[in-house]
Amino acid sequence: MFKKRIWKPLLISLAWLICFGGLVVLMSFIEGKKNEVVCKDVKIYIPGNQYFIDREEVDNIIQVNSRALVGRRMASINIHELENKLRANPFIEFAKVYTDMDGVISVEISQRQPILRMMNRFDQDFYVDQHGLKIPLSGNFTARVLVANGFIDEAFANHVDSLHSPMAMQLFKTADFIRRDSLWDAQIAQLYVNKDHEIELIPRVGNNRILLGTADSLESKFHNLLVFYKKALPLVGWEAYKVINIKYANQVVGIRNGILKTDSLNAKPGGNDSTKTIRDTSIKLN
Repeated sequence: MFKKRIWKPLLISLAWLICFGGLVVLMSFIEGKKNEVVCKDVKIYIPGNQYFIDREEVDNIIQVNSRALVGRRMASINIHELENKLRANPFIEFAKVYTDMDGVISVEISQRQPILRMMNRFDQDFYVDQHGLKIPLSGNFTARVLVANGFIDEAFANHVDSLHSPMAMQLFKTADFIRRDSLWDAQIAQLYVNKDHEIELIPRVGNNRILLGTADSLESKFHNLLVFYKKALPLVGWEAYKVINIKYANQVVGIRNGILKTDSLNAKPGGNDSTKTIRDTSIKLN
């Protein structure tokens, strides 16, 4: 019985040693085979419908067309270096490069998604992506996104960078809110920063301007604007107002074209639509 107790752990240890040795031999065999594999092809995947960067540009970055990869032994190709070259491109958010035993290098690209095109007062023009990062314009593709211009001080150094000025951050916040709502995404065409450093919205329909003020309480302000659209504009038409002021959380003021008269929609704090009325009219909002 004593001998069995001694031999059992020895046999287990020997079995583990044999398995480990076999694994080392197998890994050495695989590594040897891998060192003999030659790159036969490079496959590039660029999903999405934004085309700031195309296959040809990716080819140029990793030098596919110059035969720098195809024909070389896979062991001599630095995958991490290829990824770093791709990530240095301002339009590429994420890049992954991997290989297989058949000699194929796969490249997966994720592009940055702009949500705002900003034109500052220094005549610089750049995009802001969904993460609030500034990126340059592209010669390959023009994104159909909101445009912001006017008295904007946010500078651009022609490389990927975060937003620095409070106004630029408010413009980004506003653009992000609008693009997430299908109604306002279809209705609002432009953001403008006036001389008082307040944000104005330029709609696609009508010649009026919507004075937003700041990016605070966006949900409340746009809700009140929607109520004003539904209740006030059908009575007088889209061209009746020169300015629609929604910068106050509990009030919408419409300044009419050609006259001094204003119509206002007031809301009690925390109230619902039934507590709101339009002054100078007999309409009650439901």
